[in-house]
Amino acid sequence: MKHLVCTLALLASLGAQAQQPPTPYDAAKAQAWGANDNGLRPYVFVLLKTGPRRMPDGPARDEMFKGHFANMQRLAQQGLLVYAGPLDGVDGLRGLFIFATADLDVARQAVDTDPVVSNGEMVAELHKHFGSAALLAVNEWHPRLIKPKP
Repeated sequence: MKHLVCTLALLASLGAQAQQPPTPYDAAKAQAWGANDNGLRPYVFVLLKTGPRRMPDGPARDEMFKGHFANMQRLAQQGLLVYAGPLDGVDGLRGLFIFATADLDVARQAVDTDPVVSNGEMVAELHKHFGSAALLAVNEWHPRLIKPKP
């Protein structure tokens, strides 16, 4: 019985130590980022898939991809594109975009400005998505994580 009491006392003290104070609510950020009471907001999630017209390797393809990266940077600076990245290519899935809009037409217009889409290298599949409003902080923080080149 003595061991049971000691074990229960130890578990109770560990549980008390493991509890952390709740994270303070930031009403200003929640409002600025359009968060609901659960910290979520609407987005448009875009899957980029292999398109019908692969551009042959060479200078024109290189320019198309330079334009692709410049377009993503422009959309991010406008605050519309909050996340982008490549995928593994399995089943033709090449990349993704997440736009800070609930409007599929607004996202479609932005996607259509991308050279890889306009040239048929990739096609876009758009979906409404509901996720953390904190995703809007990516564009603020990502540049701070890029190590300068010597």
